[in-house]
Amino acid sequence: MRASDLRLPSAFAATLVALWPSLARAAEPSVQVAEQVAERGFSAVFERVADRWGFLVVGALLVFVSFLVNRYAPRKRLLIRRVVILFGLYLLSHGLSIGLGAAGFERGSGALKVIAEIFEAFTIVNLFALTVFELALPAMGVVLVSITSDLATGLAYIVTFIWVLRSGGMNPSSIVAGSAVASGILAISLQATLGNILGGVALQLDGSIHVDDWIQLPNGRQGKVKEIRWRHTVLETRDWDTIVVPNSVLLGSDIIILGKRQGQPIQHRMWVYFNVDFRVAPQHVIDVVETALRAAPILAVADDPAPNCICYDFSKDLRESFAYYAVRYWLTDLLRDDPTNSLVRTRIYAALRRAGIPLARPANTTFVHLETEETEQKKLDRKRERSIQAMRELDLFQSLTGDEVEQLAARVHYSPFISGETITRQGAIAHWLYVITEGEAEVRAKVEGVSRTVAVVHAPGYFGEMGLMTGAPRTADVVAKTDVECFRIDKEGFESILGGRPAIALAISETIAKRRVELIATREGLDAEAKAAREAAERKRILDSIQSFFGLAP
Repeated sequence: MRASDLRLPSAFAATLVALWPSLARAAEPSVQVAEQVAERGFSAVFERVADRWGFLVVGALLVFVSFLVNRYAPRKRLLIRRVVILFGLYLLSHGLSIGLGAAGFERGSGALKVIAEIFEAFTIVNLFALTVFELALPAMGVVLVSITSDLATGLAYIVTFIWVLRSGGMNPSSIVAGSAVASGILAISLQATLGNILGGVALQLDGSIHVDDWIQLPNGRQGKVKEIRWRHTVLETRDWDTIVVPNSVLLGSDIIILGKRQGQPIQHRMWVYFNVDFRVAPQHVIDVVETALRAAPILAVADDPAPNCICYDFSKDLRESFAYYAVRYWLTDLLRDDPTNSLVRTRIYAALRRAGIPLARPANTTFVHLETEETEQKKLDRKRERSIQAMRELDLFQSLTGDEVEQLAARVHYSPFISGETITRQGAIAHWLYVITEGEAEVRAKVEGVSRTVAVVHAPGYFGEMGLMTGAPRTADVVAKTDVECFRIDKEGFESILGGRPAIALAISETIAKRRVELIATREGLDAEAKAAREAAERKRILDSIQSFFGLAP
C-alpha cells in the first residue's frame, strides 16, 4: 500500500474532528425535533410548523383556489371575496397575537391566538367548500343550489369552532349555555326571517321546486326559478324583470309548476282562440286548421301531443253570428309563449285563407263599406292577371294558346303559404300543380331518412307537375322558404283543355321529360348521348302516363 493512500483517510478524519462542534450545533434543532417526535408524537411537530408557517400554506391554497375559480367558474368570483376577508382577519389577529406576546401581554395574546385559529379554520372550510361545490361537483355534472353548500359550510363552521375551542383549553358547552337566552330573544324578534329560512330549507329537503322550474304565483305572475336562497327565491319573468319571493310565501300558498308532469317532457298547454261564421261547417274548419298546424313543425310546439282544434262554443246570447274555436298546443320552451302564439295564429290565418273561410265579424258591428263590388272584382282580376302572367313565362305552358291560358287561369285557386309551411309532402297523392307568383320554396328530398334541400323554386316557377299530369305521388317535400303566393291548378281545370286539344300532352311530356333528365344528368353525370337516350325514354313514359291518367287516346 502506498503512503498517499494512508494520508487521505487521515486527512479526512482530521477535518471531521475540526468541524464536529459546528455540525453538532447545526443538528441540534433536528435532534430536538426527533426527541419531540419520540416523546410527544408527530402532532407536536405539526402544531409547531402550523403555528409558524400556517399563514403561508393557507395563503398559497387561497391563491391556487382563486386561480381555479377564475379559470373554470368565473361567475363565482364574488365568493372569493368572503375567503379573502376571513384570511385578512386571520392575518390581523395572528399578527396582534404575536405583538401582544412580545410586549408581555400573555393573556391577551392567548385569546387572540384562539381567535386567529378560528379565522384560519373558517378560511380553510371556505376553500374546501369552493373546491367541492363550485369546482369538483360541477365538473362531474352535479349542480347543487347555493343553500346546500351554505348548510354544509355552516355545519363545518360549528364543528371547527368547537374543535378550536377545545384545542385552546376552553369548554364549548359553557359558551353555548350562556348564549341560549340571547338566542331565544333573537328567535322571537326574527320570527319572519327564521320562517323564510326554514322555508328555504324545507323547499330543498322535499325537492318540490327546483332551479329552472317555471312557476305561477297566486297573483298570476309567472317566472323561472333562478336561485333558492336562505330567505327568498329569485324568479326571472318574461318581461325581463326579477321577482323576489319570500320562501314562507311559497310554502304557504298554492304554487303551480308549469309544464311539469312526472315522466313527461317539459311542455305547457296553450290556447289560441279565433272566430268563424257559424254557417261554415265546424268539422271543415277543424280539418283545415289541424292539417295546417300538423303539416310542418312549428318552433317550440310539441309534436306529441299534436296541436288540435276544437269548436269551443256557438253564439252567445244571440248577439254574435259566429262560432268560437280554439287551438290547443303544447309549448316546449316556456319563455316563448307570445312569439309562439303569434306563429300559430299566422298558420291558422293562412290555412283559413287558402280554404276560403273568412274570419267572422260580429253581426251588430256597423261598417262604413267603402269598397264596392266593382272594387272586389278588380282585386280578383289583378290576382287572375298575375296567374296569367306567370303561366305565360313558364316553359310548361308554352304550348298553350292565349285563350287556353286565360281559360285555365279562370279555374285556378289562390293558395298563399307562410314561411315554414309545408306545401306538399313526399309520398302524398295530390292531383294538382302549384304556380308561384311571389316568394321562394325549397324542395327537400329524404335520403336515408335525412331531409336535404335539393332545389329552390323561385317566382315565377312551378312544382307538382307529375302529380297533376300523371297522378304520381309527390317525390319530395316542398316547404315555403319565405311567404309564398301560389295559384293551384287542379286536374279538373286542366282536363277540359286537354280534352279540346289532346296534342298538348305531347308538348307537355317533352317539357317535363327534359326537366327531369336535366336533374338526373347533373346527379349521375350522364354524357350527351346517354342524356338524349334517357330523355326519349322518359318522354314516352310520361306521355303514356298522361294519356292514361286523363283517358286520352294514344
